[in-house]
Amino acid sequence: MTVHIGVIGAGAIGADHVRRIGARVPGAAVVAVADIDPARAGEVASGAGARVLPSGLDVVTDPHVDAVLVTSWGPTHADYLLAAIDAGKPVFTEKPMVTTAADGLRIVEAEQSSGRRLVRVGFMRRHDAGYRAMKEVLASGEIGTPLLMHCVHRNATAPETYHSEMAIRDTAVHEIDLIRWLLDDEVVSAQVISPRRTSRRFEHLQDPQFMLFETASGVRVDLEVFVNCQYGYDIRCEVVGEMGTVELPHPADVWVRSGARLRTPVLQDWSERFAAAFDDELIEWVASVREGRASGPDSWDGYAVAAVTDAAAESLGSGEVLPVLLDKRPAFYG
Repeated sequence: MTVHIGVIGAGAIGADHVRRIGARVPGAAVVAVADIDPARAGEVASGAGARVLPSGLDVVTDPHVDAVLVTSWGPTHADYLLAAIDAGKPVFTEKPMVTTAADGLRIVEAEQSSGRRLVRVGFMRRHDAGYRAMKEVLASGEIGTPLLMHCVHRNATAPETYHSEMAIRDTAVHEIDLIRWLLDDEVVSAQVISPRRTSRRFEHLQDPQFMLFETASGVRVDLEVFVNCQYGYDIRCEVVGEMGTVELPHPADVWVRSGARLRTPVLQDWSERFAAAFDDELIEWVASVREGRASGPDSWDGYAVAAVTDAAAESLGSGEVLPVLLDKRPAFYG
């Protein structure tokens, strides 16, 4: 069985996923594409031999589409996810699932009413070999009970359209999901501290930002988000336990000792760093659609992350420590 996929959103990540499905994901084919820019949709669709449809809702309701891939602008996700749930179609959404916890709760409630888990969220770092190795070490108990977690998320530059709240709602969402997944714990408070700004940023942007979180079990987490660091794409993570530490490995590359210097290349963007993880998550999603089962990060995960980003976004203005307002997890999500 070939899973026929309709794609909503033909920007950078949407186009990348269309190419990925055609080249690396067995048992799947992109058959429809929609974008707010019809010319862009046509360009991406032509490379896949797919049709261009007038809107995202047309993609969801098209009878030739078995499953939906949402890669549009974050604030549009909720309506497309609700439509897919209503149509009974599996739907993969890029992060963030939604941009507010209220919308996340709407998704969770609609999915429960449908009686099926149809939503999968693109927290692809759960598929990265390094993070999976960290998860195994933590589960083994080798470093003891986790006490602290340190995270770094740096990009070389950010476009003028990038604003301060996006550092929380679009960038930090990966680390927030990883806090929950690696520690198997919910985040209960958030604080955002605004340090001295880099001069290499647009005036409207607070960059860098320093975020502090606490989990239900008392683990303290710090996260640096710096999206104009200039030198490259740099992702780091370390968990400190009672008896040791576990740290995310740097991407494998050669180290050259020459001319009294030690050097290694620095990756420049997310597509290089997490290509294999993107491949793996879509391969797993398509397999689960074909087999009629749920898999991977679900709508509860998307909602829980949105609840954290709501608190952090409010703290961005005040610097206060704010509680994360999260409903009780339903048994429907295990």
